[in-house]
Amino acid sequence: MADISRDSDEIELASPPRFAYGERVIARSVVRNDGTYNGRDIGEVLVHKGEIGYVININTFLQQFYIYAVDFVESGHRVGMRAKELCTLDNLPEEVLAQLGDKAAVLKSLGSTTATLDTP
Repeated sequence: MADISRDSDEIELASPPRFAYGERVIARSVVRNDGTYNGRDIGEVLVHKGEIGYVININTFLQQFYIYAVDFVESGHRVGMRAKELCTLDNLPEEVLAQLGDKAAVLKSLGSTTATLDTP
């Protein structure tokens, strides 16, 4: 997980969660095991940058931050992540979609083969 101390004055819980249950998200960076993921070595890559996942749970940490449990179907890992480590694929603002032009249709189809899978 990211260094919490550098942005500890931010209280995310003052606002609603940025992502919703079942929302498709994409990892903004590589996620490595920090020792909290059982069965994998510390430092082992769990999620690759750009990997698509689905929010399966929303919890809090230190009564300050939202932690999103994300099921990354391709790698089979379920990882807790902060909002700043994720980007939505389902709820992009209209101005972003307009900037993407034809690429917006491709983006909407990303992960469509896994979208039919049931998430627990």
